[in-house]
Amino acid sequence: MKIRARHQLRKSQSKDMIRQIGQVLTDAKTTLANKKLEMAVTDEYELLLVEGEPLFFIIDGEPFFTVKGALKLNPDKMVVTVDAGAIPFVVKGADVMKPGIVSADPGIKEGDLVVVTEETHGKALAVGRALVPGDQMTVGSGKAIKTVHIVGDKLWNLQV
Repeated sequence: MKIRARHQLRKSQSKDMIRQIGQVLTDAKTTLANKKLEMAVTDEYELLLVEGEPLFFIIDGEPFFTVKGALKLNPDKMVVTVDAGAIPFVVKGADVMKPGIVSADPGIKEGDLVVVTEETHGKALAVGRALVPGDQMTVGSGKAIKTVHIVGDKLWNLQV
């Protein structure tokens, strides 16, 4: 995957993007203020580069963390934590099953994008779309998250 086009955002566009990111990152204003924000287009994704790093990608018109972005910025919202037994499956791209989930943000609604982290160190492993609300992710069995992006995939390995 290669970047086909890239441009720096205007100040008004940057403010709007930071406002949108504030929905998933509490301290977005302080973290991203005075940073160089660029939009980049690849064959598959539209990316938001922060100081040249692909920390967010645009899905359904909204910015959300890439795995690198989640590792760097440590989100406090839209986070689902899995146990050690689920890690090998998640990093290979498997969807996340309910029995492997230790905790989930209760504010997650069905269809929301979420960051999947591991229990021991809290490191991000994947980004996915919630198939059930957050309060139902730790109960019962079945799929809870459809994986969209993982550590080691094309987006992770993108050279900017």
